[in-house]
Amino acid sequence: MTLEAELAGTIGASRTGSPFPDFEPWALRIFAHQFERNPPYRAFCERRGITPATVARWDDVPAVPAAAFRHVDLSCGTPEAVFRTTGTTDVATRGRHLVPHLPLYRASALAAFARFVLPDAARLPSVCLVPPLALRPDSSLVQMCAWVGEELAMGAEWFVGEAGAIDLEPLLARLAAAEGRGEALLAIGVTAAFTRLFDACRARGRAFRLAPASRVVDTGGGKGLSRPLSRAAFLRECWTLLGVPGYYCVNEYGMTELCSQRYDSALDDRFHGRSLAPRRLVGPPWLRTRVLDPDTLAPVAAGAVGLLCHHDLANAGSVSAVLTEDLGRALGEDGIEVLGRVTGAVPRGCGMLLADLGAP
Repeated sequence: MTLEAELAGTIGASRTGSPFPDFEPWALRIFAHQFERNPPYRAFCERRGITPATVARWDDVPAVPAAAFRHVDLSCGTPEAVFRTTGTTDVATRGRHLVPHLPLYRASALAAFARFVLPDAARLPSVCLVPPLALRPDSSLVQMCAWVGEELAMGAEWFVGEAGAIDLEPLLARLAAAEGRGEALLAIGVTAAFTRLFDACRARGRAFRLAPASRVVDTGGGKGLSRPLSRAAFLRECWTLLGVPGYYCVNEYGMTELCSQRYDSALDDRFHGRSLAPRRLVGPPWLRTRVLDPDTLAPVAAGAVGLLCHHDLANAGSVSAVLTEDLGRALGEDGIEVLGRVTGAVPRGCGMLLADLGAP
């Protein structure tokens, strides 16, 4: 059994109540595996004088900047899937995450989704405000939505077409049918797609009251928004126009470069008696996040703002430690808050790492 297959089985077992093993031994095993099998990453580590023999702790594992995925193929083997970042029509400039063992991504994505979005084990019809997999086979988000529809939901219906436009009339008809039948729905989509739905509802003077236990999962921040919309305003729109209360609205934080996601804690907290806990982005036990100084890459003081650096064991087939250009801070013992992205020049710490990778 390969390391990736073993980890996929371990993560999958966590869905049935088995505790996830200690993070650090897995992190060190995975680093040794990546050092051996990922030549660009091994060269990067050697330039920095770091090898498996010199790494004693999980947070000593060298992180690569997310921008490196635009320049270097970072993989431990032949990929079973290649996921691409969005943001440009030029395929050559989009980041590529090569995934050699797709069942590991599936295990991680489904286990976290089940825990943070479906803590009551509800099985709901899924309404997807993203294109179907046939149109976007290179989207890790679309792949996750397809798996959710297959395994955790009662199927998936897709309401975004080839040009990326929402099929508004069929979507509004589907919401009306669910309202009329008293049917609860699981609505998943990028945040910008929900704002377009809200705008259409207001333009038509239409509001829905979806059945209790309906929930909204929006995957992303402000990219592509038709109008400025704060998180509080988004939650109000969900209640006013869909009838879904804020504690059933779960924001997902993910990246193409990661095989694990963080989720808004509100629903999980509510189902586990933590209704007074602050909303924060929480993750599964195989994902940890550090907050680092943008220049020195040293850890910042508790509660201070810095660059988010994720260590995702489910990235065993590529690079487990990824430094982002997202700004955030730790929130509580188990969560983070994302405050936006760095604007302007690449942070000096990211630039130094890119140079060590030999990326332009």
